[in-house]
Amino acid sequence: MPDSKLIDIFLMPGDYFVGDERYRVRTLLGSCVSVALWHPARRIGAMSHFLLPGTPHRKSHDKPGIYGDDAMRLLLDGLARHDVAPSQCQGKIFGGGAMFPRNPKARDIGLQNGDFARHMLHENGIHVVSESLFGEGHRQLIFTIRSGEVLSRQIPPESQAVRTRENA
Repeated sequence: MPDSKLIDIFLMPGDYFVGDERYRVRTLLGSCVSVALWHPARRIGAMSHFLLPGTPHRKSHDKPGIYGDDAMRLLLDGLARHDVAPSQCQGKIFGGGAMFPRNPKARDIGLQNGDFARHMLHENGIHVVSESLFGEGHRQLIFTIRSGEVLSRQIPPESQAVRTRENA
């Protein structure tokens, strides 16, 4: 199936997606984290985009996937609907970047998110085959479920500032 036939899905913060080889999933991450799960034999994949690790201050109007623990539950529930056990999946983790590197509190959120994602995958018996975590700036991700490949490009904060000035 040529790439032009793939259905593109774009995840906003708090979104998640579970689907088969017909899909390609994209997102942009700053301090947020995406977990990508892939079953190689069945070509079923799942991806989240969460903002915060836990749920201590959850509000009833929050999107369910904003918090890492909820996002993981949603991914696992979605995989279960496809009869995929978590332990049969490969895990990949991305994000947790420092968007404001000179602000230690802002940097801490990305570190917490990345560490939480590692912990969740370990707790669910999912082998992590790759990760691209932390550093400065944001990341662009493209997850092609057919191949299990996740392309990640990290863009430092200075590059974003230069691009913004050029467009002005």
